[in-house]
Amino acid sequence: MKLVIASIIQVLLSLSLSGVSYKLQAQTFVTPLGEGPWITNSFEESELEVRVLVRGMDHPFGMVFLSPEQILISERTGNIRLYTQGDSTAPVVANLKSELPLQQLFDLELHPDFQRNGYIYFSWIKDGIHPDGTDKMWSSTALSRGIWDGKKLSQIEELFVAEAWSDNYCGSSSRLHFMTDQTVLLGVSHRCDLEAPQSLKTDIGKILRLNDDGSIPINNPFVGNSEALPEIYALGVRSAMDFVTHPQTGEIWELENGPQGGDEVNILDAGANYGWPLATYGRDYDGSLFNPKPWLEGSKSPELSWIPSITVAGMSFYTGSKFPHWKGNLFVTSMIQGRIPGTGHLERIVFNEFGEIRREELLNFLHQRIRFVLQGPDEFIYLLTDETDGALLRLAPPTPHLSKPN
Repeated sequence: MKLVIASIIQVLLSLSLSGVSYKLQAQTFVTPLGEGPWITNSFEESELEVRVLVRGMDHPFGMVFLSPEQILISERTGNIRLYTQGDSTAPVVANLKSELPLQQLFDLELHPDFQRNGYIYFSWIKDGIHPDGTDKMWSSTALSRGIWDGKKLSQIEELFVAEAWSDNYCGSSSRLHFMTDQTVLLGVSHRCDLEAPQSLKTDIGKILRLNDDGSIPINNPFVGNSEALPEIYALGVRSAMDFVTHPQTGEIWELENGPQGGDEVNILDAGANYGWPLATYGRDYDGSLFNPKPWLEGSKSPELSWIPSITVAGMSFYTGSKFPHWKGNLFVTSMIQGRIPGTGHLERIVFNEFGEIRREELLNFLHQRIRFVLQGPDEFIYLLTDETDGALLRLAPPTPHLSKPN
């Protein structure tokens, strides 16, 4: 078998070197997730246990803790699953595709007053009828909410649909984040449109700010500007992959995908332009530059950036005590590094009073696309893998008698 595999690789390499093109399906490169658990280490924490809590999910995207014992998990296909600590399954408690014109389901977020009102918010891609009357795909980013009654999601209502209608599904991810004033941020992707992110007349390539009922806050930065949509909070965004509130400063940090290079973390300011596609450290997929200079006058530069791209997908500050040497560290998930399959990992970023001082890659040995990271109420770290056999993982101090991965 090893000889056969080696021969295939040799043939593919010879074809590549001779200029003959070939195509392999992405599934060829999928490395199955082992059973675990595993013991690994980091520079500042000597032993860490990685455990699979549940698997068999179809591209899980986001999660929220309903309580210390229960987690809701969204799948891009439209399901919401409920995981209970100690169980090995996460049964489906909502199938939104059966209730909505849903093309993809993305993030979940609890209302800040969830314990009283039960509201759960979710972002999704809404399918619609193309204006030219054909059967072409036509979709936009939407915000909805429902009420969690302890067993299921009911009374689902659509709160807002972005002015981002497109027949291009490219980069159509979306995340949510509640600010301290109970307004909610909604990320709307670039849809591979290189002009729209710099236009204030469309929501494509923007971060929007909405009231919790979907209406427009009167203090949004472009309210009253006849040349701008009032829901826009920030522009020049490629794909907003996650938001977190900095635990010390209260600033909103935004995580953003670049193309080949140019993944970045931005600190959000109302009305700011983050430059895409004119200001970026990334290159197009053919290797060409978007702009001779990686900056644009009047745009805001990133706090962090990656070259090559690691395909960032989620981030979380660690504020707990279970890993005391990690307190204040930023964790960023990677799905694929430098366009090489099987290179997903978890990245740990350390800061001092002057800024970033080092980065460390963790969990490379799993060879998984890691989509999301979240600190749990128990102060352990929870992760989702973006695979057809997607899993919920937990990073915690080790239990005895586990060996390190080979």
